[in-house]
Amino acid sequence: MRPHIIFRYTGFILLFNAVFLLISALVSAFYSDSALLPLLYSAIIAVLFGAFPLIYVPSAKDISNKEGFIIVVSSWLLSCLVGVIPYVLWGGEFNLTNAWFESVSGFTTTGSSVLTNVEALPFGLLFWRSATHWIGGIGIIIFALSVLPSMGRAGMILYRTEMSPLAMENFHYRTKKTLQMLVIVYVGLTLAETMGLLICGMNGFDAVTHAFATIATGGFSPKNMSIAHYQSLSMEIVVMVFMMLSGIHFGLMFAAFRGRASELWRSSVVRYYLIALATGVGVVALNIHHHPYTSWAESLRYAVFQVISLGTSTGFATTDSAIWPPFAQLVMIFFTLQCACSGSTSGGIKVDRIVIFWKGLVRRITMTRHPHAVITPKIDGAAIDSDMLEASFLYITLYIGIVFISSVILTALGVDILSAFSGSAATMGNVGPGFGTVGSMSNFSHIPDAGKWVLTLTMLLGRLEIFGLILFVTGRSWK
Repeated sequence: MRPHIIFRYTGFILLFNAVFLLISALVSAFYSDSALLPLLYSAIIAVLFGAFPLIYVPSAKDISNKEGFIIVVSSWLLSCLVGVIPYVLWGGEFNLTNAWFESVSGFTTTGSSVLTNVEALPFGLLFWRSATHWIGGIGIIIFALSVLPSMGRAGMILYRTEMSPLAMENFHYRTKKTLQMLVIVYVGLTLAETMGLLICGMNGFDAVTHAFATIATGGFSPKNMSIAHYQSLSMEIVVMVFMMLSGIHFGLMFAAFRGRASELWRSSVVRYYLIALATGVGVVALNIHHHPYTSWAESLRYAVFQVISLGTSTGFATTDSAIWPPFAQLVMIFFTLQCACSGSTSGGIKVDRIVIFWKGLVRRITMTRHPHAVITPKIDGAAIDSDMLEASFLYITLYIGIVFISSVILTALGVDILSAFSGSAATMGNVGPGFGTVGSMSNFSHIPDAGKWVLTLTMLLGRLEIFGLILFVTGRSWK
């Protein structure tokens, strides 16, 4: 392994973050708020540390798979560290632990917050907070590669390291074209939602920051009450539409934009995703009718928004779902664990793995009945090989195991079991709010500092799909 090559490529990522820090500083200057100097100092630090390896380290296009993994994980960790700087320099509620929590939550598009008063933050810092969602949503590496010159095999390795193996199943383009396609969809959705929210009456700053958080399926809002602050059905509809779209594989979204919308419904994964959301909305609306909502219109309105919000790992809120009946909360926890499609900005286990799990389960039951049968499970005509079945089963097992371990640690620190389990599931799935004391209208400020560090680890494990961080930690044992 060549450390100087790793330093060079992570330097690109630091410069990429510096660009958004400078934009945030410009926002701060426009509003004449107190975040200008913290953001400028942070940008200068990012530029210095990012430019140094680019000046003194020669370029290389022949990086190894191991170096690719180290570059990707290091880029995520360094970005989170850079995100801490403006928070700590500004002060307020941000000690080191809280700043690290908020930064990791932003870049991993989790959306969990330790802030008791979000609206106390200056505009520049609010913009940076939402920007961490946007640059982390589609992947820091993918964004950087899309604007860099062709890097040959190096670019291919970084792209494959960043993207989930499941996500790449529907991409049949060259790496550079795929990257450009992802960015076109991502930026296009962001612009479209911004325009939609402006038309509905939201001011420009809020429209941009909410669009950043929606398309990244992040959930940071510049308002304490999240989307509930506006009490606007039209705004809720716009946000719901774009949350659903952001949970679909971007390759399929690109095909739909180019006139092949039928490909969306032909995908069994997308069909399951939409049917699961519709079913969840139905059972939750039935359960919360009369308790706590008296009308069917209210029940349906809040059920639709909250199920889509958690089912896409966005985490926005229009009501306090912590007061819902236990059955509705359990349904919501299922969506917190599952979330949306691979190849989207969503977190969680991913509906693709759930579909593979059920097909594998059906295959096992059938083979138990008919031991000599030859059964090959398929998704949309493509065979699911034994390696993919095993990898999906192992991932789901590890995922649930990590949520359980995190929950145990939190309860040992004095957190109640509902808050511990739902909070662990929400951070592991990059969803944001849980239930109990970490519900949709609450925050994570009361969690002990040790618990906050545990939850940031689950955020990173979820964003890097477990194995990326494990491979990084065990790098010395690679051959």
